[in-house]
Amino acid sequence: MALINVKNENGLLTIGLVGHIDSNNAVEVEREITSVRKANTFENIVVDAADLEYISSAGLRIILRLKKSYPKLKVINVSSEVYEIFDITGFTEMMEIRKAYRQLSIEGCEIIGQGANGKVYRIDPDTVLKVYHDVNALDDIKRERELARTALILGIPTAIPYDVVKVGEVYGSVFELINAETFAKLIQKDPESLDKVVRMSVDLLKEIHSTEVKPGSMPDMKTVVKNWADFLREYIPAEDYQKLHDLVDGVPDDLHMIHGDYHLKNIMLQNDEPLLIDMDTLCHGHPVFEFASIFNAYQGYSEMNHDNMMDFLGIPYEMGTEIWNKTIHMYFEGRSEEEIQEIADKARLVGYTRIMRRTIRRNGFNTELGRKEIENAKNHIHELVSRLDSLVF
Repeated sequence: MALINVKNENGLLTIGLVGHIDSNNAVEVEREITSVRKANTFENIVVDAADLEYISSAGLRIILRLKKSYPKLKVINVSSEVYEIFDITGFTEMMEIRKAYRQLSIEGCEIIGQGANGKVYRIDPDTVLKVYHDVNALDDIKRERELARTALILGIPTAIPYDVVKVGEVYGSVFELINAETFAKLIQKDPESLDKVVRMSVDLLKEIHSTEVKPGSMPDMKTVVKNWADFLREYIPAEDYQKLHDLVDGVPDDLHMIHGDYHLKNIMLQNDEPLLIDMDTLCHGHPVFEFASIFNAYQGYSEMNHDNMMDFLGIPYEMGTEIWNKTIHMYFEGRSEEEIQEIADKARLVGYTRIMRRTIRRNGFNTELGRKEIENAKNHIHELVSRLDSLVF
């Protein structure tokens, strides 16, 4: 008998399969499925493969016939071995096939990184886990894995996730990072290493920015920033919006890679080699957009509440300011102080655009601190657009 745990809830009939399904029992299996279908009223079927050990072509044909009757059919809780059968035979391209995910706990684990989409935890000395906020993050995980692979192929040192797991009701990606520590942790342990760590960060950043990607292989950051600017149209004076729009629109298209969320917790040192993590923000575009995110990480997001820096990166706000200044001076060494400050202002304008939009979208008008952050960003935008003629450097 191959059917177990037949369940009918809210119009969804779940059929569990066990053991081996092959030519010896496929007819019996299909007969039992037909009997269950006739005995129940439902709108759709899910096949639960948690206890399925093997399926032959005869079993696959059963699922294919179900798919024809129920176009939204999906197969869930598939083991790695059975998933490989579905994958090789092309079923993963015809229908939704979901792997079974092992459960991991993050209780007591150190947070070593965080971004807009999730947090990164140290599970053990060899392993880190990125846990996504969204319960429907499987598509995001797949996209981040593809972006990381693209970067690795292009020569950017990064960690590739080797497993997808569940943490409670959300999903996570597992990375093997033996004896690796974030740049933030290195500075916390040895503040005297600040210059060395920033230098390694800048060298890796230059490597990223010198890497050209194929059109369509990554998101275009210019399009994202244009959306940020357009969002502010009803919140800033019309002349400020128009100037901001024109400045962003005037940035030339650029196929060079940028990370999009580059800071001390998204770089790890493993065997003296820097590795990028948290690759879901990887994109292409002019480096002004990269420096805007760097400014926000080390200054902008904590400008109105300096405690944010300690919560985010584990360092004082004053050290964040120092890292921002060292980063931009090392990256553009050889340029005059006036040129460097102008580049910083261009990055700040994009950074404040993002901060204002982000705070408004997070209901900032409803809190005193939020209103102060919005007003502060608005004032900076007004001051910067009044004297900048270009975002290019």
